[in-house]
Amino acid sequence: MSALKPGNPALLLCSAACLALLFAAAGDEVRAAESPATNRPMKSPLPSALDSGDFRRARDALVDREVIPAGVKDPAVLAAMRRVPRHLFVPEPLWREAYADHPLPIGLGQTISQPSLVALMTEMLGLTPGSRVLEIGTGSGYQAAVLAEVAGEVYSIEILRPLAETAAVALRRAGYDRVRLRIGDGWQGWPEAAPFDAIIVTCAPEEVPAPLIAQLREGGRLCIPVGPAGATQELRLLVKRADGTLERKASHPVRFVPLTRATP
Repeated sequence: MSALKPGNPALLLCSAACLALLFAAAGDEVRAAESPATNRPMKSPLPSALDSGDFRRARDALVDREVIPAGVKDPAVLAAMRRVPRHLFVPEPLWREAYADHPLPIGLGQTISQPSLVALMTEMLGLTPGSRVLEIGTGSGYQAAVLAEVAGEVYSIEILRPLAETAAVALRRAGYDRVRLRIGDGWQGWPEAAPFDAIIVTCAPEEVPAPLIAQLREGGRLCIPVGPAGATQELRLLVKRADGTLERKASHPVRFVPLTRATP
């Protein structure tokens, strides 16, 4: 993996096969097709070979047996969890495990989070169809896909190039053409796209990054795990006050992979 310098993130090159994904540099964007009726980009229907009835029934069972009992109530989030094909975001040998409520390995020492936690964190953001949301730690692309079902604009940053490239393919294959994906240091956020209504961090720093606070709008929500690597961390929901300080709304014990910083 090549070293990435803060403030100068590497950008994925978009092939003809994935033009609908946006790998954005300022002033250099490729936009997905938009639906005239909703002004929202259209999600392509999946062929049955990629999303069989068995997979759809497994998603419904997952939501009914795990996600709802975990306390998730937002109808939009529950609907998203029923629609997003999680199996397309894990290695094919793990497809049979895709709808169990536990993390799965995706390579490079990283994991895809358990679905109930993905749903909980998404609900904590309080998203609407008009929300602009930033994700730090694209990973497999699954959380970004769930966000794309609920929010209006989704930006996602991944520092590990192989993961970003795999996530780009998975998002394209699953039909999530609205996600804007960048390779870079998530600690620095995406300043030219700020302010964000919500920011979600799917890897754990030992402190809340100041650039992310600066890029959150007044009243915006930040959902972030904080704590040392290899130990129990605290999943915090923070809301930005008018004076720029953060109000803590909720916290849960969790364990995430650490946030990886760029090499100076």
